[in-house]
Amino acid sequence: MPDDMNPPTDTSGTAAMADHGVSGSAALAQLRAYIADRAFKPGERLPPERVLCLDLGLNRAELRRALQVLESENRLWRHVGKGTFLTDVDPGAAQADAFGQLAQQVSPADVLRARAALEPAIAREAALHASASAIAKLRLNVDRAVQAATWREYEALDNEFHRQIAESSGSTTLLALFDQLNLLRRMVSWGRMVRTGARPPAEHSSFAEHARIVDQISVRDPEAAQIAMRAHIRSVENRLLG
Repeated sequence: MPDDMNPPTDTSGTAAMADHGVSGSAALAQLRAYIADRAFKPGERLPPERVLCLDLGLNRAELRRALQVLESENRLWRHVGKGTFLTDVDPGAAQADAFGQLAQQVSPADVLRARAALEPAIAREAALHASASAIAKLRLNVDRAVQAATWREYEALDNEFHRQIAESSGSTTLLALFDQLNLLRRMVSWGRMVRTGARPPAEHSSFAEHARIVDQISVRDPEAAQIAMRAHIRSVENRLLG
């Protein structure tokens, strides 16, 4: 989840993200955690933006804003035509390390329990408050996920789907809580999932589960939306943990 629990004393990065709210903070925290988790060394080149977007489940604009913050902190530098490289300065390392230590103490089962407690409630609020345009975006996400050519593309869309529901709730607090939990989920899950095949199979259960959640949000049935989300999280739990 975003690492805004202990804001850095250097306000340059904070100012750069100030206009982008919780989403910007979450993107920055995810990028910091990604760099720490992958143990990139000073002078090492980061993956291309296209790969980072897919790995982190961010869109290009969110990623670039986060990269700009790290560049303003002298954490990285860019060479046109060659890529983005890390420096040996990391004012956000303590924060990322603290969150990374938490991720090492948390099991996937514990994260799924937390998701089962929080996300159904968020879906309930989305059924009450989602706008027509938000519902249209959710339906588009469902359609795109079915067509995903790779697991990586699907996982980015899945991450986007759940965050769109949190945005649709109309609650800044719920969105902030979701972002924190989502970042923790991504840190705990990295490297622990085994995928078969190049892309999700046509019968992948999440396709129908996501569609059902959107259907209940669109008909403004908060209880049914909550139940549909809870069933989806339990389905994910069964796939991951047996």
